[in-house]
Amino acid sequence: MKNLFIIACLCVVSFANAQAFKGKGDQKFQIGASFQDNGTGITGTYDLGMGENISFGVATTYLLGVNNNLDADFGERFDIKARFNANLSSVIGIDELDVYPGLNFSLNNFGAHVGARYFFSEGFGVYSEINFPIAKYDTGYLTSEEKLNNQFVFNIGASFNL
Repeated sequence: MKNLFIIACLCVVSFANAQAFKGKGDQKFQIGASFQDNGTGITGTYDLGMGENISFGVATTYLLGVNNNLDADFGERFDIKARFNANLSSVIGIDELDVYPGLNFSLNNFGAHVGARYFFSEGFGVYSEINFPIAKYDTGYLTSEEKLNNQFVFNIGASFNL
């Protein structure tokens, strides 16, 4: 029982040192899996803190697994986005958890995202994020291939402090 108490105290102390978003100059890199209708892939993001609660960044996705019925080329599998985040860790008062709603401009649409990242240590954490289009650039009928990276997307993966 005494050993269990000591281990629990060490875990709490190690979690207390992890801070999800530090403000201006903070850099985050995330890599993970991307899930959407008719495809799964890999995604990566980079965010740079510009103020106490603001960050700008870039995100990219490439779909590796696409439904066999689709004839998707590179342009339909790949997407890159410029993004803006409102980092709310200081607002909610939990240093280890950063909840960040934001907007993004991609090759396919203007959209929004909501994510959360939790840091276990100073350099490593996990994240989850949803992305959805607000306005699609092509307003006509979209083929199933054109809908790739132009629909609701769920991402999950690892987050790193740089």
